[in-house]
Amino acid sequence: MGLLSCRLDRSEMKAGDHIYTWRALYTYSHHGIYVGGHKVVHFTRKKETSSSSSSDSSSFISSSSKPEPPSTCPTFPDCGFRQPDSSVILSCLDCFLDKGSLYCFEYGVPLPMFLAKVRGGTCTTACSDPPTTVIHRAMYLLQNGFGNYDLFENNCEDFALYCKTGLLPIDDQGIGRSGQASSVVGIPLAAIFSSPFKLLMAGPVGMATVTAGMYCAGRYITDIGVRKDVVKVAVEDLAVSLGWKQSSKGGTGEGEGILEVQL
Repeated sequence: MGLLSCRLDRSEMKAGDHIYTWRALYTYSHHGIYVGGHKVVHFTRKKETSSSSSSDSSSFISSSSKPEPPSTCPTFPDCGFRQPDSSVILSCLDCFLDKGSLYCFEYGVPLPMFLAKVRGGTCTTACSDPPTTVIHRAMYLLQNGFGNYDLFENNCEDFALYCKTGLLPIDDQGIGRSGQASSVVGIPLAAIFSSPFKLLMAGPVGMATVTAGMYCAGRYITDIGVRKDVVKVAVEDLAVSLGWKQSSKGGTGEGEGILEVQL
């Protein structure tokens, strides 16, 4: 386990793994669930018109979700499959990585190891559910959607974390489960709230120590493994629980309506 992230060789991948790849010189990462057969289910920002895209004031916000892959893939004919008006998409591994390196998101990490990580969005203290459950959630959401994409409350990392754990926040606090989003919020907040300690911790080293400590504490208290505002929600009940639609769609059989993936 590295201080930044955990590099993974393709030969080491297992179906049900939460994988990700760094983009734009490590400024953000894109996450998904490997479902076997060199295919990944992930959550992306929907295509937007040029006018709506130009209104984004932050390059990080506009690029934090990997665009959907090309409509034609030379490797897999079903690469790019998605339901109408859904942001959940099936891609081949090559299109998902987009020439980036492969990393594995780690679950059940001890607290000291979690705090030692330089970047959020690479691990959690929460434990993963069995691979069959993880894959079922991902494939069910491929057919039924995961709501609207939101950088801070419902992004690609939130999608993968839900598939792996089934945990969702029950309180609307303006931030989801994403460790990456927590880091983005936590860095400036740590600097702001550490400012009262300037008189107690004179010098840049002291200030850096206080800011780093508050940043790590912020990452820890927002981790789904320790949060008290998360509950386990069955994937078949997800849409109703979050108010995406008034009633569940169709049956809840584990294999019903799910696109077949050659593992």
